[in-house]
Amino acid sequence: MKSGCPKGAAWLPSGTGADARTLTSPRPGTWKGACLLYSLYTRTWLGYLFYRQQLRRARNRYPKGHSKTQPRLFNGVKVLPIPVLSDNYSYLIIDTQARLAVVVDPSDPRAVQASIEKEGVTLVAILCTHKHWDHSGGNRDLSRRHRDCRVYGSPQDGIPYLTHPLCHQDVVSVGRLQIRALATPGHTQGHLVYLLDGEPYKGPSCLFSGDLLFLSGCGRTFEGTAETMLSSLDTVLGLGDDTLLWPGHEYAEENLGFAGVVEPENLARERKMQWVQRQRMERKSTCPSTLGEERAYNPFLRTHCLALQEALGPGPGPTGDDGCSRAQLLEELRRLKDTHKSK
Repeated sequence: MKSGCPKGAAWLPSGTGADARTLTSPRPGTWKGACLLYSLYTRTWLGYLFYRQQLRRARNRYPKGHSKTQPRLFNGVKVLPIPVLSDNYSYLIIDTQARLAVVVDPSDPRAVQASIEKEGVTLVAILCTHKHWDHSGGNRDLSRRHRDCRVYGSPQDGIPYLTHPLCHQDVVSVGRLQIRALATPGHTQGHLVYLLDGEPYKGPSCLFSGDLLFLSGCGRTFEGTAETMLSSLDTVLGLGDDTLLWPGHEYAEENLGFAGVVEPENLARERKMQWVQRQRMERKSTCPSTLGEERAYNPFLRTHCLALQEALGPGPGPTGDDGCSRAQLLEELRRLKDTHKSK
């Protein structure tokens, strides 16, 4: 089964960033060139310069952020979404009693710093889901400004200014915050998601999913195979239904539109789409979702569903290898989503 380019290279960046929406599939005959450009984007300072251009444009276009967000407060723990770039989200997670904070994927250090100052907290940790500049571009400025701030991420992913490498199931503790790193390769080789444990504050757990999982969507498999991505999605499927999903991008309306193509009679999707369209009419954020909701309408989490398998997939082979057929279905969904997006 064909995956991305070898040794971490993948597709050609175009548009506003190296993320699940704006990295486009290669046209025939451009495979080697696309691999080279992706490698330059992720491994050299050319990528950083491209990110800086994105940042300037987004600040000019959205001086107050691309979406209106609302924080969530749970018994002394606050989650504050910060809209950055053209559709990214960073997240400030605060222990309100200790006045300590961690930030997930600080794309725009200026926007993050403004939130830190407004909340009156001390930044002690940066949690990076992966290396792409639209998620890690603020690491340098924030770690320099906050001298005791630690930068966490996967050592497999080339995270800029990484100080504290994490492995699967490692826990970062900040005050009452207990945040577990889960290895979810596929979008990049070292992609991590972060699970804030709800037990210490008697509230829902929170999943900060980076570019693994979006509302009704998932990230592209740049550095792995469909089997790799399926395994990573199954990792989060094992979490509770009430887990809040805080994704790395505002892709909800586009993703739900595609979900309606592959499952047009899914009533849960239709209800969610109506709500999302009302939110987006007022430029309001659609975060968070819950994993329980996502199980009901996100096609990338429904490869085990018979209706979707019959509509799109090859079905289990003669050996009954259900895992293989689900991976093939996931790959077909990804291909259809990319085609749908380009229309």
